[in-house]
Amino acid sequence: MPAGAPREGWAGDLASPSFVTAWEREVCRMSDPQWLESAQHVAVSGLQWGDEGKGKLVDLLASRFDVVVRYNGGANAGHTVVADGVKHALHLVPCGILHPGTLNVIGNGVVLDPVALSAEIESLRTAGVEIGDRLRISDRAHLVMPYHRLEDGLREAAVGSLSGDASRIGTTKRGIGPCYADKALRSTALRVSDLDDPARFRDKLEHIVTVKNATLGALSDLTGAEWTPLEAEGIARETLAAAEAFRPFIADTAALLFDAKNDGRRILLEGANAALLDVDHGTYPFVTSSSASSAGIYPGTGLPGGFVDEVVGVVKAYQTRVGAGPMPTELEDETGARMRERGNEYGTTTGRPRRCGWLDLVTLEHTVRISGITRISLMLLDVLAGFDQLALCTAYRSEGRTIRRLPASADRLAAVEPVYEWLPGFSEEIEECRSYEALPANVRRYVEAISNHLGVPISILSVGPDREATIMRP
Repeated sequence: MPAGAPREGWAGDLASPSFVTAWEREVCRMSDPQWLESAQHVAVSGLQWGDEGKGKLVDLLASRFDVVVRYNGGANAGHTVVADGVKHALHLVPCGILHPGTLNVIGNGVVLDPVALSAEIESLRTAGVEIGDRLRISDRAHLVMPYHRLEDGLREAAVGSLSGDASRIGTTKRGIGPCYADKALRSTALRVSDLDDPARFRDKLEHIVTVKNATLGALSDLTGAEWTPLEAEGIARETLAAAEAFRPFIADTAALLFDAKNDGRRILLEGANAALLDVDHGTYPFVTSSSASSAGIYPGTGLPGGFVDEVVGVVKAYQTRVGAGPMPTELEDETGARMRERGNEYGTTTGRPRRCGWLDLVTLEHTVRISGITRISLMLLDVLAGFDQLALCTAYRSEGRTIRRLPASADRLAAVEPVYEWLPGFSEEIEECRSYEALPANVRRYVEAISNHLGVPISILSVGPDREATIMRP
């Protein structure tokens, strides 16, 4: 059976959703490059500090796949997708939800805020997106609770009070870090499966809230913040009410994905955040709290190692970062401000302005290596139109030496100076280009310089926000 040819009757232990027909899939794939047509399972992984345009790429690819899976992160991440001129901001639900016939799975590696998910489902329905039976949520995913959000903010305030603002992580205060911490602590954690038994859920929550009140009270005393002790029953009512919006979608998603794999279904894996925010391999401690590189796929889904055929690394054509932490190529001048305005560089989830700068190939070499990247999707190329010159950071200067590897120490990274290779810019707007050959020569020179430095082919180029403004290469 060729990759992507759906079989009839697959359901696993669930009611079978309506998948894309073979004819529809072939129409979608008539112009697909060979690498995409032959790959059964594909992962999309951000390689910078997030906001690279993963949402657009997943949306672009989703119609070719039967299942789209989110495997890490929480509602602190956001994917903005423009489809048919309508902008959708997704935070927990996979981008495949915008494609009828595609099953969407929130994996066990995600931390799930019940209130946020309920609101997102309602927002999608209000926007005319038919969810039907096309969503599944892992019963092993952990729950982000109100005390996690409070703890997130108080811990950040405490760090700032004790060590100064420069020591703040720059958290979105969505409770993601404290939830992952409780996942490791275990005794203060709640999972989606706990929602099955409301009485037992209330009992566990009563114990947890007692512990959390002690923690939050101490943090409140430390920071001088006003605080009222939490009441478990009120939290239980709010959480259980929110869960009614997604209770029908709760499932053993690891078993479902295993069945899908064995039945020849094509699976697309969607990462949140990005590799430089990975808790192990990113610019620690200014990172998120999950495995945000492609290494998070297997523990975050239950799929076996070596499952993915192609790992597409998503790279913005320049560099951005939200929040605190070192960023060697940051431009705090008119050039950086111009990138921000042309690229609309404001956070999907928080609205915070993003820090902008030239593309950093040192960090990309690191994330390409740890993520097992087979191809690159270069996004937002159109934002660079009008710059006389373009710069690529190819090395750092540190303590009189040239280094080409990303330092483990955030302090050391903050002290490096970027070494730039300068290339000619381009004045032409490129949003209407639909082939690589149609791009101006200086755009192609820039693309090839990146590919040659990283040793990975650039197979997808985004030249505008719409789905159609994309170039696929062999």
